[in-house]
Amino acid sequence: FSPSAARNCGPIRDVLTRVLPKKGIVLEIGSGTGEHAICFATALPELVWLPSDPDAASRASIKAWIATEGLANVRAPVAIDVRREAWGVEAKAPFDAMISLNMVHIAPWEAALGLLAGAGRLLRPDGVLFFYGPFMLGGTHTAASNASFDADLKRRDPRWGVRDVDDLVGEAASHGLELREVLEMPANNLSLVFV
Repeated sequence: FSPSAARNCGPIRDVLTRVLPKKGIVLEIGSGTGEHAICFATALPELVWLPSDPDAASRASIKAWIATEGLANVRAPVAIDVRREAWGVEAKAPFDAMISLNMVHIAPWEAALGLLAGAGRLLRPDGVLFFYGPFMLGGTHTAASNASFDADLKRRDPRWGVRDVDDLVGEAASHGLELREVLEMPANNLSLVFV
């Protein structure tokens, strides 16, 4: 059980209900425990959810949530390392949407680069790429708590850190993706919608 997933599920779900297509397949990158996939799949039953995580323990948790909830629109989780060129899901592409929640700040920058490159390859032309988490805007933290969190992340691993939206926008453009919306979310987080 993830307390933060339980807290932010509703606000994220409300945004996804508005920005995701009404039908199709959603690839979730870095699904963690799987609680978000279950929350969103319950609220959006016309969408098929494909959770993924590079961590075997996380995939086991996702499988347990799927078994407990019995949702027909959630597929078995797959192992994806976004830093690799081949993700092992190419045969299932193109995807209608990809989402990544609270991932790019607890991974090397190369993971964000790989995720954006993968989205450029694997999303349909009108597909949606959705990010949620703490971000900087124009090189500035949106809250003092995010600056403290960023420093803590960098102490834990110097390759980690709160990412700047401008850096993501620049890299996304090189893969044919454009930032359409930045939404303020609870707890000083943002939702970013690329198409």
